[in-house]
Amino acid sequence: MPANLTPDYFKAEKWFKQAATDEEKILALEEMMRVIPKHKGTEHMRADMRKKLSGLKESAEKKKKGLQHGFDIFHIPKAGAGQVALLGLPNSGKSAIVSSITNAKTQVADFPFTTNAPIPGVAQFEDIKIEIVDMPPITAEFAPAGIVNAYRNCDLIGICIDLSGDIAEQVKVCLNFLGEKRLLADENNPLGKKCFIIATKADLSPTEKIDELKKLLIKPFEVVPVCPDDLDSLEIMLTAIFRLLDIVRVYAKKPGQPADMKEPFVLHKGATVADLAISIHRELAEKLKNARCWGRNVHDGQNVHKTHILCDKDIIELHFA
Repeated sequence: MPANLTPDYFKAEKWFKQAATDEEKILALEEMMRVIPKHKGTEHMRADMRKKLSGLKESAEKKKKGLQHGFDIFHIPKAGAGQVALLGLPNSGKSAIVSSITNAKTQVADFPFTTNAPIPGVAQFEDIKIEIVDMPPITAEFAPAGIVNAYRNCDLIGICIDLSGDIAEQVKVCLNFLGEKRLLADENNPLGKKCFIIATKADLSPTEKIDELKKLLIKPFEVVPVCPDDLDSLEIMLTAIFRLLDIVRVYAKKPGQPADMKEPFVLHKGATVADLAISIHRELAEKLKNARCWGRNVHDGQNVHKTHILCDKDIIELHFA
């Protein structure tokens, strides 16, 4: 009986042949198994694919154990004011976003699995830098060995949902992954990560797709529609990221001199004058007496105690004993 293979199968087979890592091959092989016609003429092919898939998963598991003693590609040193790791299925638009707003050299293609290792890039937001990391894709059946470590170590997770694709399936896979790995922050998991939704390819989808997406969410995630070619939408996304990172910018000022407005100190929301002093120099912080502050919640040059809580864009002049 002829196999009668479809164009979708040959496309998936091409991805498999081009795959450079076990993780890529697993994802491509799973796609081949999904689209291959299920009849007697493909029985031997499907059996062969199942055998290959089993061997690849075994190989990936061995490599995962080896990470304990070797180089971990998912250990990503932090850069900038915060690190955002992107999560999504193949072709969800992660690479296009990182390529559009950072200096990273990502590979953007019409076929999935082009990202097989984390690719960090730095985006400029006003006067600070924010690190955005393009991560390998996940599927319902597979996530690359060690990828959870990257999400545990980041400051914020951006869940990329392609509005032109199967929204329900993408939401289900991503939220199941986050739930199973205990990555979602809530009252029962304070060590989890704050997450938000990046609705990609918004320019190619009707507006009601956003409503469809919001109805599928089990938590009140912030949803940000994005088009990689639309600078305004990318700026809105960076503004949301800055807010969700829960950070403030503070500008230091020496007595009798203007403030340095080019390179702010970045602190967590709720940080005090004493925390700023510690971030400058721990020994000097012990000699901190008081400070003068210019900002939204004070009069210009107002004297404040070292326990004074700082606001975004405050200017602080420290005085030491």
